[in-house]
Amino acid sequence: MRHHLRPFLLIFILSFASAVHAENYLDPQPDQNDNPSQLQSIPLLQSLKNLNPQREFQAPYIHDLNNRYQVRTLFVETQDLPMVDIQLTFNAGSARDQEITKGLYGLSSMAARLMREGTDRYSANQVAAIFDQTGAQFSVQAYRDMFVVRLRTLSDPNKLEPALGMMMEVLKNASFKPSSINLALSNTQVGQKQLQENPSRLMDIRFYRTLYGQHPYAEPISGTQGSTKKINAELLKQFRDQFLVAQNMNIAITGKLSPKQALELSERIAGNLTQGQKAAALPQPEIKSGFEVVHLPYNSSQAHITFGHIGPSRFTEDRLALEVANRMFGGSGFNAVLMQELRVKRGFSYGAYSSFSFSQAPGVFSFKYSTRQDQLLESIQVAHQAFINFVSQPIDTQRLEETKAGMLRAFPNNYSSNATINALLGNMGFYREQNDYLSSYPKRLARISAKDVQNAIRKHLHPDRLTLVVVNKELDKDALKMRLEQNLMDANFNLPANPVPKASPPRAVAADAPAETPADRPASI
Repeated sequence: MRHHLRPFLLIFILSFASAVHAENYLDPQPDQNDNPSQLQSIPLLQSLKNLNPQREFQAPYIHDLNNRYQVRTLFVETQDLPMVDIQLTFNAGSARDQEITKGLYGLSSMAARLMREGTDRYSANQVAAIFDQTGAQFSVQAYRDMFVVRLRTLSDPNKLEPALGMMMEVLKNASFKPSSINLALSNTQVGQKQLQENPSRLMDIRFYRTLYGQHPYAEPISGTQGSTKKINAELLKQFRDQFLVAQNMNIAITGKLSPKQALELSERIAGNLTQGQKAAALPQPEIKSGFEVVHLPYNSSQAHITFGHIGPSRFTEDRLALEVANRMFGGSGFNAVLMQELRVKRGFSYGAYSSFSFSQAPGVFSFKYSTRQDQLLESIQVAHQAFINFVSQPIDTQRLEETKAGMLRAFPNNYSSNATINALLGNMGFYREQNDYLSSYPKRLARISAKDVQNAIRKHLHPDRLTLVVVNKELDKDALKMRLEQNLMDANFNLPANPVPKASPPRAVAADAPAETPADRPASI
């Protein structure tokens, strides 16, 4: 048996050694004899002992440049690669669609999809050719809060200048030709068929609609089939002219430039756009009370479940404490409460996860999983009970410290490359973070105490105020509500003294099938 294992063991060792070389843990020697029989991988494996697990990663210094157009510009200088990343982040996501025309969902998404399809001066092929010839990467994406334009190009002026010029040409003068709109609508119909086969996406769409009712966050980012058919070139240009303006954006730049060069670049970008004005503040959503259960019939052996309620906005002072709490409850793999209760102890699900969506207006706290039909009601009762216990019982200090240590170890991933740094800068500018956000993070995280986390949990998480969406063959909604209410009674869970106002009924458009929606996940910080 040992003889049979030797070749596999040798292959594993040599593969591992090759990976070590690829990551530059050791300097390769050009005259080294590449002979597997000499097991030269052994010294490589031994060298891993010298890696310092306590190594501290230095956060990049962020320049907050004083742009003369008063357009906030964050810049990180990196000299390792001759590259420049530029991100223009506009307050112009799908939440702004109805500010152009009531009920016109998907306008920002359509604008993003068609932005590089040509201008009056350049065809789509000519636009693509300029970016290809300069080796540049150009993309546009709409999210709920943001409209994001990204350009990655070489820092050589002979490459940067034409790429930058084409980005500005497209941004200011995209023509939104009817033929391009019709093609996008045709693709949307194909995406719609795929969406109907994705119970998880259907669940997410209904969840947002149920939670937000009349609020701009309620509808899918790419809109509905009914609303997108109303989109035309004039509406797209109106969206561009109102929202894609200098005073409604922030600029992020990362790369091989000096701060002076970055400032000049940001002022050229801001100065060549219509100045316009900032978008108005988004309305506050109405908060629901009690339990609301929504069932979506779907012929599947698996049941998909999501719980949640509207949470705080991005600007809450409790955000970091809530991020820690989320990691403990459902955001950190097998050690999280949800995974322990649903998978490890009972085998109800392969995975259960929770998340916060921190946004301009109050976002969402939710947790979700899938399970077998015959385990549905019991699993929901267990997940809800775990949520109640997490909110009402004292925080485990040892788990808290382990969670914080894991978050601190993972934090350098946010600035592991120029692209991740620049995405981070774009978010920081959009959500008005201080430019010392990265360097101050370890200290701010270290100050988070069990009391901070407990206070944040009890203030913002509400086991008695949940919306549930269940996608499966059949559901006894009354029996489910009884189990949830019994959980509260058994735990003697204290209801709020002042009931929250009732939410307005959801829009009648819920029957209008949504178009396929791009992932609403800009880089998080």
